[in-house]
Amino acid sequence: MSENANVVEITAANFETDVLERSFQVPVVLDFWAEWCGPCKTLGPLLDAEVEKRGGAFVLAKLDTEKNPELAGAFQI
Repeated sequence: MSENANVVEITAANFETDVLERSFQVPVVLDFWAEWCGPCKTLGPLLDAEVEKRGGAFVLAKLDTEKNPELAGAFQI
């Protein structure tokens, strides 16, 4: 996980505060990913670079679908 304050790891416990509530203050990009997912390994570093380059213009919320199947299912991922 990135050490950037604009990159957060999302779980069921922090979804409401770090995604929903925070989106009222700044755009939040929700990145669904899994360790085994090839395209995720390509997209992840690109998103990390963009959040770094844009310096707080948006928050990157990363949700591991394997660790959070209930949230992935709620979004039909």
